[in-house]
Amino acid sequence: MKFYPFLKRNKLLFIGIVVGAIAGYLYYSQIGCNSGTCAITSKPLNSTAYGALMGGLLFSMFKKEEKKNI
Repeated sequence: MKFYPFLKRNKLLFIGIVVGAIAGYLYYSQIGCNSGTCAITSKPLNSTAYGALMGGLLFSMFKKEEKKNI
């Protein structure tokens, strides 16, 4: 399992991506854009990808910096 340390270090980022993707799709399905002219909410893929990006950025703000001993 070479990726386990990577996943463990970035756990909060991946949780944010998943939560953001779910929120983006829910926004598309519940509110959306009726006319089809909205760039983000006119298609479910765009809305989900934008939500995943924003969720990842939001959750990554709370990551604590690792202290390095010199």
